[in-house]
Amino acid sequence: MVTTIDIKQVIHMKEGTDETSYAKTSYIQKQVLSLTKHIKEKAMKEFYCKNQPATLCIADMGCSSANSLNVVFDLIVIVDKARRELGKGPQDYQIYLNDLPGNDFNTIFRSLGSFKDMLKQHLGDDFGRCYINGVPGTFYGRLFPENHLQFVHSSYSLQWLSQVPEDIMDNKGNIYIAKTSPSNVLEAYYKQFQKDFSMFLQCRSEEVVEGGIMVLTILGRKSSELYSKESSHMFDLLATALKDMVSEGFIDEDKLNTSNIPNYTPSEAELRFLVEKEGSFVVNQIHISEVNWEADDNCENSSKAASSHYDFVKCMRSVTEPLLINHFGESIIEELFLRYTELVRVSMAKEKSVFINITLWLTRKG
Repeated sequence: MVTTIDIKQVIHMKEGTDETSYAKTSYIQKQVLSLTKHIKEKAMKEFYCKNQPATLCIADMGCSSANSLNVVFDLIVIVDKARRELGKGPQDYQIYLNDLPGNDFNTIFRSLGSFKDMLKQHLGDDFGRCYINGVPGTFYGRLFPENHLQFVHSSYSLQWLSQVPEDIMDNKGNIYIAKTSPSNVLEAYYKQFQKDFSMFLQCRSEEVVEGGIMVLTILGRKSSELYSKESSHMFDLLATALKDMVSEGFIDEDKLNTSNIPNYTPSEAELRFLVEKEGSFVVNQIHISEVNWEADDNCENSSKAASSHYDFVKCMRSVTEPLLINHFGESIIEELFLRYTELVRVSMAKEKSVFINITLWLTRKG
């Protein structure tokens, strides 16, 4: 869908704060952060109580324009409670918010004043000092000095690849790993993920201190098969909408046949294997959770439940629109998502679909 050269410029969530922006539509990501909150908090408390650093350096990698400050807030609250129990004085925090250069950092920066006010309101004026920096750049490379970070967090970012896998031109009619994809396409996607995730671990192994923590949540799959409906269905439906538009002359067929989403949803076994192979981190815990496509799986309000497919489509649009515009142009977007909305509505009425989330709690070896 995009080339190796420009992928760093076009992979970003939809900017701004309007109704179709990532900041307003990322309800699935918010649910995932809530489901994994206990792991982050336990990991942070254990690290802090054991090490009690004068300055706690935290990096959120793939921070996007929403949710990252909520993660930082929760971690600071945990540390503040622990340091009071230990009888320690105010704590200094160095916070790094990382994403690709095209990320909407401005939305984050505009909220920093209210964020710091919220910290003081919740923790008091004596909680310490919090320094926040934006770090633009790919996390598939070095970003920080050696032995600098103590806690690394990433959620719903590491499934994004550094580039579209090579040699997958025969994935015709698909935009991702599909049931009809040739075996070489599936292997190319896994090979690219293996390369990227191993590079991420290698780079962080140089930047994270001995005993430092990483908590990584990745959109994954339960199946051992490289193709799994649970991880591909959302893109299968999008491909169906695109194929319909090809048949009706809205889109050139060659455009569809050369579009591939740079994304890979790994299994637990694949992640464990790659961590152990790279060798710099110990796996403390692997946690698997599920999030329904619907905004509220337990919603009893029939009107809300009936409109849940719109929420899902908005969420998917905020994630995929920059990629789609880059490849197909902006003129087809509205028509594409009208069709996608109907396909999602029919699918959600027939069956329950979920996202599989795999959370890794890792410790840097000595």
